[in-house]
Amino acid sequence: MMVRVHGLVLGLLVALLALPGTAHAVTAAPGDRPAVVEVRTIGHSVKGRPIRAWRLGEPGKRPIVLVSTMHGNEPHTRRILESLRDGRAIRGVDLWVVPTYNPDGLATGSRRNARGVDLNRNFPHRWKDLDGSYESGRRPASEPETRAMMAFLDEIAPKRVISFHQPLHGVDTDTKDAGFARRLARALRLPRTTLDCGGLCHGTMTMWFNHRFDGSALTVEYGARPSRHRMSVQAPRQVLDALRARRPR
Repeated sequence: MMVRVHGLVLGLLVALLALPGTAHAVTAAPGDRPAVVEVRTIGHSVKGRPIRAWRLGEPGKRPIVLVSTMHGNEPHTRRILESLRDGRAIRGVDLWVVPTYNPDGLATGSRRNARGVDLNRNFPHRWKDLDGSYESGRRPASEPETRAMMAFLDEIAPKRVISFHQPLHGVDTDTKDAGFARRLARALRLPRTTLDCGGLCHGTMTMWFNHRFDGSALTVEYGARPSRHRMSVQAPRQVLDALRARRPR
């Protein structure tokens, strides 16, 4: 009964987090999601949908952040982050997961947010005025989703950021920490690749992070239709292996 009551209280608190102006962090009840130690609403989308970050594992180490669904038409990799969040307790890492970074795009199956902006072209490093599918916004960091992620990463200053995408099928090893990128590619059983946007990238989250912080950020791309088993069972285990973390039995 006590676990059930705690779960109901947590549910009410998390619902309150969706309201602008309310407290933005809450400690999760152990009986609800054993891996979760904190839930935070880091911001809201154009349409007012909450963008939530879930802290897993063991606070105290330098954090690692996993981000998915920056593009709403790339929905499958969020299952990796949700499985990490919803499974057993995690040890050996201080891990934040943001399963749905672009909730408005996910709701409509669109790459872009509700204002038609590609969030991965809106960050203020090498920003350029782009149109079409890669519409970059009126100015750098014009979008509430971008500003929310920037503020969150500024606050926690993670050691690593891994941004999950589709459908290019590979791990970008042309990044600040090529050794970790190669290790991640091996663990995820994905090929190594160079993701250069067909020439020069503009305004991407990983570029901005790598320029601003001493930590490293990289992009992981799965194929267009990875299986549910791969996303929900295999990949979460592989991510933990790459991070040298574990789930005690």
